[in-house]
Amino acid sequence: MRIAIPIIDDLPWQTVKRFLPRSLLGRSLLIILVPMVLLQISATYFFYDRHYDVITKRLAQGIAGGLATVIALLEHETPEQTISSLGTPGLGSWGVERDSFLELAERSLEFSILFQEDVALPDGIEPPIRSLLDRHLANAIQSRIDWPFTLDTETMPSYVEIMVSLPDGVLRVLVKRKQLFSDTTYIFVFWIVGSSVLLFLVAFIFMRNQVRPIRRLAKAAESFGKGRDVADFRIEGASEVRQAATAFLQMRARIKRQMTQRTAMLAGVSHDLRTPLTRMKLELAMTPAGRGRDGLATDVTEMEHMIAAYLAFARGEEGEPMVETDLSQLLSEVVEQLRRGGGTIALDTPGQVHLPLRQAAMRRALNNLLENALKHGRQVAATLRVAKERADILIDDDGPGVPVSQRELVFRAFHRLEPGRDPNSGGAGLGLTIARDVARSHGGDVTLEESPLGGLRAVLRLPL
Repeated sequence: MRIAIPIIDDLPWQTVKRFLPRSLLGRSLLIILVPMVLLQISATYFFYDRHYDVITKRLAQGIAGGLATVIALLEHETPEQTISSLGTPGLGSWGVERDSFLELAERSLEFSILFQEDVALPDGIEPPIRSLLDRHLANAIQSRIDWPFTLDTETMPSYVEIMVSLPDGVLRVLVKRKQLFSDTTYIFVFWIVGSSVLLFLVAFIFMRNQVRPIRRLAKAAESFGKGRDVADFRIEGASEVRQAATAFLQMRARIKRQMTQRTAMLAGVSHDLRTPLTRMKLELAMTPAGRGRDGLATDVTEMEHMIAAYLAFARGEEGEPMVETDLSQLLSEVVEQLRRGGGTIALDTPGQVHLPLRQAAMRRALNNLLENALKHGRQVAATLRVAKERADILIDDDGPGVPVSQRELVFRAFHRLEPGRDPNSGGAGLGLTIARDVARSHGGDVTLEESPLGGLRAVLRLPL
């Protein structure tokens, strides 16, 4: 028996994720805000479903009760009984005494009452129900009186109009709107909104202070990755953030210590290797000229060049400080120096592009890339392009190029391409390796692509 397992489509969730905040501060505030909003919505619903509904219903019943009392006295009692029961002297027909009675009812009930004789409401009229107040007031009046009526709660902003059709005319009553509302409504709304805003501000300030150390740690890590140092970085924040900051500082110290040890070790190797090479050169100088001597001298010279190139690569200019530099001017200076040496290079640079660089190291990387292009091509072009967050230096040549499968291998130390490049062109196979090492020490990289000139394009990318 096979059981079909339904596949859950995560497309709706992916759609929702596009609208969610990406920062830690935004997500933390969302975690706080969503439960708070849901709680306030629940409390508001409970209030309007219980408190506001009950209060409005009872106030409407009070208004309906007063209106029913007035109608009952007008309908069932004689003028003499009505006026005497209300404490007003005088007898006679309703014509004069009715006005006195209605005036007394106005003072007692705080209504504005007007009786219009020989007027009737249209047959079949029903009160409009447009709001909760309309429904409660209409139900309360309908439960107290049996005469046709209508009401208007929207025409006058401060009053509610009630019109009752009686046998000899229409009773028009104006009720103050505040008699149908309770101040607790406004107090509750103010409390809900005010407390929500206050809690959100407190949460925002607290979460911003908690996120700030994480941002500083991320900035310090990014600066270290670009070869820059953050002098004022200090450990702060929650215990987890402090633990991460401590681990970062320890990692940075280990990396710097390892780089220093590498430089010191290779400096010692340089001293140790140069001594036997010097003795070999002296012995060769005293050896009579011959076929074997010339070959050995060539090998010794090549060894000397390789050792010097490797030591320069391993040293990596680590001791050089970062200096705010105009990359466009630096590239122009390197190109001009190579032009004086006989190279033909087309240069295209924008305006000033300032960023922190180790000038000597970057000058050396650019010189290696341009010399490599001049060795294998007749046309060389150097272009500086500035994007939103990076600067790209494009160096093109029209040489034989490099196969796609070999473009990463050429960055290995001492790796040379025999078929595609001239093996006797000079160099120890460290030019591209040094250039990439310098670029990565600045947080960038060097890659190889096809050139519009037909040869190879070297792209040196640096973050701004």
